[in-house]
Amino acid sequence: MIFEKIKLGEVYTALESGSGVVEAYIPSNSEEINIDRKRPTVIICPGGGYRFTSDREAEPVALRFRAEGFNAIVLRYSVAPIRYSQQLLEVAATVDYARKMKDKWNVDTENIIVCGFSAGGHLAASLGTLWTDDVIKERLGLEAEEVKPNKLILSYPVITSNNFGHQGSFDNLLGEDSTDEDRRKLSIENLVSKDTPPTFIWHTFDDKTVPVQNSLLLANALTENEVPFEMHIYPKGVHGLSLCEKANAKDGEKKLIDGHVASWFRLAIKWINLT
Repeated sequence: MIFEKIKLGEVYTALESGSGVVEAYIPSNSEEINIDRKRPTVIICPGGGYRFTSDREAEPVALRFRAEGFNAIVLRYSVAPIRYSQQLLEVAATVDYARKMKDKWNVDTENIIVCGFSAGGHLAASLGTLWTDDVIKERLGLEAEEVKPNKLILSYPVITSNNFGHQGSFDNLLGEDSTDEDRRKLSIENLVSKDTPPTFIWHTFDDKTVPVQNSLLLANALTENEVPFEMHIYPKGVHGLSLCEKANAKDGEKKLIDGHVASWFRLAIKWINLT
């Protein structure tokens, strides 16, 4: 396995003011299997309310995807007090970087998936809806097709800034003094278009931190724009379940272990292989 840690500001000068770091977990090809195998690549955006990036939604998730034969990349994106659009530019640059590493990392450049949890889900969905935005070309000098994600996986995502929104995420992303209009402009349900990639969504019905209405609003927007998606709403489960397993649950937090909700990962793998 190849493990690399890359500071995005050292590769993309426009990102020097941020703290974005890429942690790449890349399986090695073997002559016994297929030395030329091109692999799907998952870029993981952990949650943390744009205040930090959760360890529980980072390396453990990457290692699970790697075990399934994926290249797995964790993006430790910039958080508060660094404001938008730095985070969007960092995830866009990560997609571009993965494509540029297609030979060394054996990347299938037409199968790059951005997977986000909670606020990281908002970031993943932001790229999924804004990959054609002029700010990316103006700041990074990249064309839209270079940063386009092919699929999205959104785990209990922050989507809206309305009454169901997680206001702390928007405070950290935009500043506590940001206007309602500023926040509406980054409410994902308002940004979905026919250019949004196919999406896998999962949430729990009784999530009290990021209400399930976030995913429902997104599903409605995807339907209106004829974007195919798969969605799973589990009846029970707290926010921040990640893989729902003991291995990445905080010690003593039994509520973070749920064998039923853990099925989301296997379902997501099947969905990737079918789309």
